[in-house]
Amino acid sequence: MNADVLKGKWLQLKGEARTQWGKLTDDDLDQIEGNAEKMVGKLQERYGYARDEAQREVDGFLSRQESV
Repeated sequence: MNADVLKGKWLQLKGEARTQWGKLTDDDLDQIEGNAEKMVGKLQERYGYARDEAQREVDGFLSRQESV
């Protein structure tokens, strides 16, 4: 899923992201605004992930959403 598609579908995907990463608040999800880089940063902040680990999490999430 590319960045434009993520932004366009963000309202739909927010619920899925909240389910997968329960530590993300509604404010976090609003700040992310469908931006994958912001999502990586928030995962690092909330979960203490290293950058590459957070990137893998986001990539996996986006891949699963494409197959739905």
